[in-house]
Amino acid sequence: MNKLYFIGADKTYQESDVVILGAPFDGTTSFRPGTRFAPNVIRLDSDGIETYSPYQNEDLEDRNIYDSGDSEIIFGNTKQTLDNIHNDIKNVITDQKKIMMIGGEHLVSLPSIQAVYEQYPELRIIHFDAHTDLRNDYVGEKLSHATVIKRVSDMIGPNRIYQFGIRSGLKEEFIFAKNNHYIEQFTVDTVSSIISEIKDYPIYITLDLDVLDPSIMSGTGTPEPGGVSFKELLNALIQLKGLNIVGADIVELSPTYDPSGVSTAVACKLIREMLLLL
Repeated sequence: MNKLYFIGADKTYQESDVVILGAPFDGTTSFRPGTRFAPNVIRLDSDGIETYSPYQNEDLEDRNIYDSGDSEIIFGNTKQTLDNIHNDIKNVITDQKKIMMIGGEHLVSLPSIQAVYEQYPELRIIHFDAHTDLRNDYVGEKLSHATVIKRVSDMIGPNRIYQFGIRSGLKEEFIFAKNNHYIEQFTVDTVSSIISEIKDYPIYITLDLDVLDPSIMSGTGTPEPGGVSFKELLNALIQLKGLNIVGADIVELSPTYDPSGVSTAVACKLIREMLLLL
């Protein structure tokens, strides 16, 4: 049986500059589970898009990209799962390659960012999301998709985080964000304004697909009305082109909630564009 891989990611590991890793884990999902199915559905449906991006006038076929498959997920053991993801990504980063991780719920971003941060201690985080994800705990759990950015903040410091599209969270989360780091509520229009501040640092992009409006992205576990359009998000991402982006992830696609396949197609297009940014 031929290996399933994301379109254009057909180089060997040795040849590659960018490595794709799936993290099909949704063990802390608080509303609707199903993101565990995203990596392989994305790989399968990516065959329906082109490797060429007319938005960036670049082609995945001209890049050295390898799809390494999925990390080993131990359902019922969140810590071991996160450790497995961390170790897999650490190996990639140690080999001087860049990582593109496909979730999974948003908690899988934590071990990915941790592994990249260990290699790049000056790391800055760009976070696109509907939700703040800044709770200190969720129903008593410190490790949750609702706490992931707070755990990242605890690790690297809050002033290194830049949030965009945020429109949902507890009042205290918004207060924390406004007092400690850059946050743009509701839109992604001000990405260009942070370029001069982050241009000399390594960058990690974490993209929760529910930043998009549910009319575009219905296939997600916690849809939030009032989101941005595909073009608005894509334009924001392309403004980051040329920065030292050393890692990225895209998370929170639950493909079974959109049987039309549109949400998966949107995710595939965004992954293509993010791979070209890397």
